[in-house]
Amino acid sequence: MGNIVAIVGRPNVGKSTFFNRMIQKREAIVDAQSGVTRDRHYGKSDWNGRDFTLIDTGGYVENSDDVFQKEIDKQVTLAIEEADNIIFMVDIEDGITGMDEIISKLLRRAQKPVLIAVNKTDNGKRLDNSLEFYALGFEHIFPISAINGSGSGELLDKLIETFPDDLPEEESILPRFAVVGRPNAGKSSFINALIGEERNIVTDVAGTTRDSIDTKYNRFGFEFNLVDTAGIRRKSKVKEDLEFYSVMRSVRAIENSDVCILLLDAQRGFDGQVQNIFWLAQRNNKGIVILVNKWDLIEKSTNSVKKFEALIQKEISPFEDVPILFISTLNKQRIYKAIEIAVNVHKNRSNKIVTRKLNDLMLPIIENFPPPSIKGKFVKIKFCTQLPTLYPQFAFFCNHPKLVKDPYKRFLENQIRKNFDFSGVPITIFIRKK
Repeated sequence: MGNIVAIVGRPNVGKSTFFNRMIQKREAIVDAQSGVTRDRHYGKSDWNGRDFTLIDTGGYVENSDDVFQKEIDKQVTLAIEEADNIIFMVDIEDGITGMDEIISKLLRRAQKPVLIAVNKTDNGKRLDNSLEFYALGFEHIFPISAINGSGSGELLDKLIETFPDDLPEEESILPRFAVVGRPNAGKSSFINALIGEERNIVTDVAGTTRDSIDTKYNRFGFEFNLVDTAGIRRKSKVKEDLEFYSVMRSVRAIENSDVCILLLDAQRGFDGQVQNIFWLAQRNNKGIVILVNKWDLIEKSTNSVKKFEALIQKEISPFEDVPILFISTLNKQRIYKAIEIAVNVHKNRSNKIVTRKLNDLMLPIIENFPPPSIKGKFVKIKFCTQLPTLYPQFAFFCNHPKLVKDPYKRFLENQIRKNFDFSGVPITIFIRKK
């Protein structure tokens, strides 16, 4: 699992500009996927072959015209708790401010790797001025320009030097099913109902589970780790705190799991934060099951299940092939069915299709429905294969890969889904030069 890197600093120093530059860089390398820009604060990046997760803390302070010291303090504290590394961004035009000094005190206490990025250093004269930031008490200072990217290479070189060596994960023997969702959706109640004991203290206050808790679980002849990630701090009362912390906690849980059981409160619906967690799991290529909890509290008409399903599918489009189950943890309604479905999704994620079988199916379909020609150029797809990865990825080989656009890739994905069971699992399609 990649490191989590938080970009901290006072407002308007360029955190989001730097964050966006890093995310776009990543997206230029991998195949662009739909849904990647739906969450402004979280993104994947990489440098010299090392993947990491970036958190932009800037987006979490809403009252930006008059940000209180207390708010910044809280936000930075949360980032420090959850992140492995910190990029502390300052602004050369303002020099060291009182707010910078407050943040640096918090960071020194944390004893985590901190790199200072001195933003807006875009000429030689300013380069000399960047030296004053050594007064903040950190060893590594990097003059950068978030707008044009200068200096960021040296910063990133140092960043990945501080990452631990990639070690194979010992726990990967048992599959991990992470129960994720926004605060107070019923994640702990769901796990307690399953394991039949008050393993976690369950209350009606959002955020009583401080850390993720693993429970070994065996059902349907299948053993796995069930991970409770309610993970909001008890003392958090402020909206920004909760949102920020639950995203941070979900990032870690999702990256470290095989299947995400996304639990949502039927009364709140499939709202923005639930969608963020969904796309987070999708971007990380995890299996996904959506559970609509507290369904017993909803006034139901004859087609209310279908309406609710349609609403969710509209939001998760084009990745609509995801199991949606309506449950009540309180009445233990369909909770075992939920686990049975999660087990199936895990099996689907490791489905391997024999190359010959894939070609026998797909090539006639492609011949009947070829990619549209562009400027008189015709795309001929000659061969396809499933790549030997942990989750389903398929490569299609043709004469003009650049002419195959996203709608056609979706068509190929839909044909695969129609003929093989990949329910609940994101599929990546690559078009390659034959």
